[in-house]
Amino acid sequence: MALIDTLESAWYGNGRAPWWSRPLAALYGVVVRARGVLYGRGVRSRVRLPVPVIVIGNLSVGGTGKTPLTIALADALRTRGLRPGVVSRGYGGTQRDPLLLGIAPDPARVGDEPCLIHASGVPVAVGRDRPAAARLLLEAGCDVVIADDGLQHYRLARDVEICVIDGVRRFGNGRLLPAGPLREPLSRLQQVDFRVCNGGLAADGEYPMQLRGGEAVALCDGRRRPLANFSGQRVHAVAAIGNPERFFAALRGTGIEVIEHAFADHHAFTAAELDFGDRLPLLMTDKDAVKCRQFAQPHWWRVPVQADLPEAFYEALGKRLAGLRRDRDSPAT
Repeated sequence: MALIDTLESAWYGNGRAPWWSRPLAALYGVVVRARGVLYGRGVRSRVRLPVPVIVIGNLSVGGTGKTPLTIALADALRTRGLRPGVVSRGYGGTQRDPLLLGIAPDPARVGDEPCLIHASGVPVAVGRDRPAAARLLLEAGCDVVIADDGLQHYRLARDVEICVIDGVRRFGNGRLLPAGPLREPLSRLQQVDFRVCNGGLAADGEYPMQLRGGEAVALCDGRRRPLANFSGQRVHAVAAIGNPERFFAALRGTGIEVIEHAFADHHAFTAAELDFGDRLPLLMTDKDAVKCRQFAQPHWWRVPVQADLPEAFYEALGKRLAGLRRDRDSPAT
């Protein structure tokens, strides 16, 4: 944890990156550029599906809001008469072979984010081989595929790329891993089709997104209460997401006195880890809740959020998809 704190201080604060991180970042940059050239020139092949593929991802490590956007986008596509499905690597799970999620999927097996997306009612397939997993969605009747966290996974050919940006932390010091938080150079932004800014102030060419969450839901029995009811109370706040501070800050913004408990992203919880020796309310993210339901206590609550985006974003994306369908349906000349 000390090393992670040191790096994050250098990435997003006033700290200095360790000396060894800069040559590693240079080497990482060579690998990233070489990989891009290999795919760009066709040396490494891409798999193209017979339906539109929308990739949602980010340039920086950590949470930027990809999963709420994925859920919101799938819902918007369904209201427009499409049948979307989501493909994911299933990070944090043990599943290697392609798998279409069924009833009550196990987050330890398929990952926490796929379980959360699946709970929204959209078909989800996971697997290390994303094209093979995506084909399971086609067999299930999906006519558009959303690749969650797939911006750097070039093997699956894509028709639309959406980059999600943390509106507060942005791109940190702008350096590549491990000297900075970037998975790819900032120049990659010029290649994506849509840029979505989560929180903060959206820059020119970016669509603003806000995460809205006004209630808490009990893990044990589904009781609901306004989040404002916790205002003025001390609570334990648990977050195993890419940017836990976003969750803690949102709770503090409603007047809640937060006792912070940050864990590594995708952490697999045990009951003992969440026993803080008192009966104060425990609030956690939806993503964490999917891993804790089997041993949940009556005073544990999840705080669901929904991604709020301007209608202009969905209209622009809808036009893009309509154009893709026309191109696919047009006879070859």
